[in-house]
Amino acid sequence: MYSSIVIAAALFNEGATTRAALEKAHTLLDKGGKVTLVHVIDEVPGYVAASIPKEHMSARRRDVQDQLDAIAAEAGDMSVSCVIREGQPSAAILGAAKEAGADLIMIASHKPGLSDYFIGSTAARIVRHAPVSVLVTR
Repeated sequence: MYSSIVIAAALFNEGATTRAALEKAHTLLDKGGKVTLVHVIDEVPGYVAASIPKEHMSARRRDVQDQLDAIAAEAGDMSVSCVIREGQPSAAILGAAKEAGADLIMIASHKPGLSDYFIGSTAARIVRHAPVSVLVTR
């Protein structure tokens, strides 16, 4: 069905939603297809970044990489790569999908709160702007 799937990797719940998306991707992926796990670290404003030790940011990035690698290792026979981006989540995910040549983006969504109606959630932005199919899971 799909030759390249990008999964927006959420790690806040110990990767449970990412693992579930990876299982679903296994059923949707063509033989020989590839999956790319993308995690976005929000940009830290400059005035805050100045007071955060660089070692802390490096340690955070290593921790994220370790978590993604552990999830990818559970993928069995699927070809899974991991990408860490910094910046605005929806733009970073869409950029990674373009680079990967994705024909499907998978993202988990939460029950929208009041702020989502004014600002818009990451999943909603991706659905609006993605040039490929998007599978939103709950």
